[in-house]
Amino acid sequence: MSIAVGMIETIGFPAIVEAADSMVKAARVTLVGYEKIGSGRVTVIVRGDVSEVQASVAAGLESIKRVNGGQVTSHHIIARPHENLEYVLPIRYTDAVEQFRSY
Repeated sequence: MSIAVGMIETIGFPAIVEAADSMVKAARVTLVGYEKIGSGRVTVIVRGDVSEVQASVAAGLESIKRVNGGQVTSHHIIARPHENLEYVLPIRYTDAVEQFRSY
């Protein structure tokens, strides 16, 4: 079974920390990582069942509104990513996050 991927990209680190915290508190998802894109942009990535990832991303987007200057530049959910993506992009479960995996 494929596990969904949810991503939120912001400008500024405080906004992405707030989003990540809200995302893992709002739904049964696992935070698998973040990427510094450049020019102040940061993306956070979560994995889980589709409905949980949808709830998680929605909560993350809402929470960014509470951050002074928080700005969403992009967000997206891939319900069933191809397994090849895990070997090329930074969306894999690593040993560091395995203890937080909820399914």
